[in-house]
Amino acid sequence: MRPYFLLGFNLAALTSCSALLCYLFINKGFSATLLSVVLISIALIGHLFTLFTRQQKQAEMVIRALANGDSTLGLSQYHPMRKQFDQVKEQMQTARFNAEQQAQFLQALLIHVDLAVLVSDDSGQVIESNPAVNKLLGKSFKHLTELGAVGELLLQADQNVRSTLHWQTGEQHDTLSIQLSIAEIQGKVRRVVSIQSIHDQLQLKEQQAYKRLTKVLTHEIANSITPLSSLAHTCTTLLPQELCFDDIEDKQDLQLALSTLASRTGHLGEFIARFRQVSSLPKPNLAPYNLANILEQIVALHQQQALSQGTTFELAIRSQQLVMLDNSQIEQVLVNLVKNALEVLAMDQQQNAQHSNKTPIIQLTLAQNSAQQLYIEISDNGPGIAEHVIDMIFVPFFTTKQQGSGIGLSLSRQIMLNHGGDLVYVQKPQGACFRCVFG
Repeated sequence: MRPYFLLGFNLAALTSCSALLCYLFINKGFSATLLSVVLISIALIGHLFTLFTRQQKQAEMVIRALANGDSTLGLSQYHPMRKQFDQVKEQMQTARFNAEQQAQFLQALLIHVDLAVLVSDDSGQVIESNPAVNKLLGKSFKHLTELGAVGELLLQADQNVRSTLHWQTGEQHDTLSIQLSIAEIQGKVRRVVSIQSIHDQLQLKEQQAYKRLTKVLTHEIANSITPLSSLAHTCTTLLPQELCFDDIEDKQDLQLALSTLASRTGHLGEFIARFRQVSSLPKPNLAPYNLANILEQIVALHQQQALSQGTTFELAIRSQQLVMLDNSQIEQVLVNLVKNALEVLAMDQQQNAQHSNKTPIIQLTLAQNSAQQLYIEISDNGPGIAEHVIDMIFVPFFTTKQQGSGIGLSLSRQIMLNHGGDLVYVQKPQGACFRCVFG
């Protein structure tokens, strides 16, 4: 009530002074009393202006503080808009609290979700990102240009984009599914990027396709080979020694044809057996093992063969952690890889015996990568694998060896995938290098 009282008092006093001024000026003219009344009127007007300015400054200061999130200031107890201000303050505090709760929820959701999410401004400066970005891409980013080709795609896009690109972190390769959404938030352009690895899904689809293919082929081919092999063997045993031919060579040709038919169907049967091995690999029987001990056993198993061909093993153990694995299956993988390396080095040594004095070396390394995954790396200093066949080396039954079956690498990779890991070929300046990564 005080502001209204002061305002009423000043207005009444000013009105009285105005009336008195008119009376004095008309009846007495200019005098000292008239001057005094004028001064009083001016003082009253100044007081009214001071009241107005004070109220305006107080309201402006409180509203500005409220806009900045400071709710400690308020209007005085006698301010005429105190009740309305308290209502607005309560509504703003409720809205701010709800917004903060929603932001905290979204932040917690981003932290726990496996999908990598980046938010940047229109120039590519990263504003927000979740821990999944660091986990998937190997590090955090401050600008989209640090993503290389991926960043260029995201910055050049002027509309929403969905794409698939290859990504490499050090020696690790991945296939990324990228989705970009461009939105205007609070008047500013924001680029919201979600990144997901589809490497495992692609490998799973590939393995499923191979399994379906092998099942169909083994069924159809086996149904034809079995009677052919049986008939060829029967005909060979039923052919009498005294059978007459116009030419003895005809008899020999018939015997050769039947034996060849029996031999080839026998080889095809063995091939089908290996074919079935790829499509019917048993699930791993997991138990805790120390990979260092397994590597030492592998080296001891092949040591005699390596010495006979002048090859040296180099074993580097940089971790002693236990891993859940199927010992027999992992040993089979390592045996396949070491056997391949020994065969390649032996062949290279035979072909370049007169032109090379280097010592054949096979390095076996047990260590951890940047993602804290254990891996076994088997590398040699041989000729390596030609670039044009690298993409085919894990395809079942593809081989560059004259006597190879093309089963070893594809089977080894499938074993590693069943263990939640992977078998990858790592390109190096010299030699071949295969890495068994344990998930």
